[in-house]
Amino acid sequence: MSVQQEAEVVGEALEVWIDQDLCTGDGICAQYAPEVFELDIDGLAYVKSPQDELLQDKGATTPVPLPLLTDVIDSAKECPGECIHVRRVSDSAEIYGPDAG
Repeated sequence: MSVQQEAEVVGEALEVWIDQDLCTGDGICAQYAPEVFELDIDGLAYVKSPQDELLQDKGATTPVPLPLLTDVIDSAKECPGECIHVRRVSDSAEIYGPDAG
């Protein structure tokens, strides 16, 4: 992520979710940001709550902690399944991921 892109999202509350229908189970996200992503027993990746609980409901979101922003963005960029979506909380606009404009 460029410095300009990072500056644009600083101060914006962001959330992330995973489309398990597209998840390939490679675990790249969990390697980049294990505080946010985890592979479950079914072999698919899920987001975790700030309390470290695995969120398995379809479309479950979790806040993106600012210190982990770059790691979460890199996860979305490197994901072979293109299933990680990072969006603004204020208007649900996707900032990074397959549907980012």
